[in-house]
Amino acid sequence: MDLSPIWLTLKLAGITTVLLLIVGLPFAWWLSRGRSFFKIIAEAIITMPLVLPPSVLGFYLLVAFSPQRGLGKWLNDVFDVRFVFSFQGLVLASVIYSMPFMIGPVKSALQQLSPALSEASYTLGKTKWQTFWHVLLPNIKPSLFSAIVLTFAHTLGEFGVVLMIGGNIPGVTRVASIAVYDSVEKMDYAAANNYSLILFALTFVLVIAVFVFNKYNTKSPLV
Repeated sequence: MDLSPIWLTLKLAGITTVLLLIVGLPFAWWLSRGRSFFKIIAEAIITMPLVLPPSVLGFYLLVAFSPQRGLGKWLNDVFDVRFVFSFQGLVLASVIYSMPFMIGPVKSALQQLSPALSEASYTLGKTKWQTFWHVLLPNIKPSLFSAIVLTFAHTLGEFGVVLMIGGNIPGVTRVASIAVYDSVEKMDYAAANNYSLILFALTFVLVIAVFVFNKYNTKSPLV
């Protein structure tokens, strides 16, 4: 059994989760503070991958970053960067596709916290960043852990969007979900079962970890 699709999938899920932590946490904090028409539009765009068929999202990413036209051609000509049929493209697609799984739980948890927490921190001379990092995040640990695990697990199971922009290149873009599909097409059900069983086991362990962590760490937000 070729385990390279499994390792590639774990690598993709890990990089995607780290990038979404860096980008998603500040963005979730921004969305949680007040309402405006611009924020509603931004939240709608972030939520779209939850309801949009993955193949549709993958198709538009394929068109947008094609090296023959538009943005993709500019990136290829100026920076020699190609997102189509490359691992970088898988990362880009995964970040966009898994974004609601990171931002959604964190934003909701931050909205449930009392404004008095931030106000007390500002009174003590803390900056907005210090307040966010040292006061708000520690109070939403269960939601933050859930967001991290769900983002990682969701990336493990991606298929349509990564197939559209990455194709099926062994060692480069052939992740486990594509390996399952490819094995079924070849009627190699033993290989398909092996890949599927590994993905099932990994996802099951991650989901159990979320429930166990939340069971022993959940507490009511301070008011």
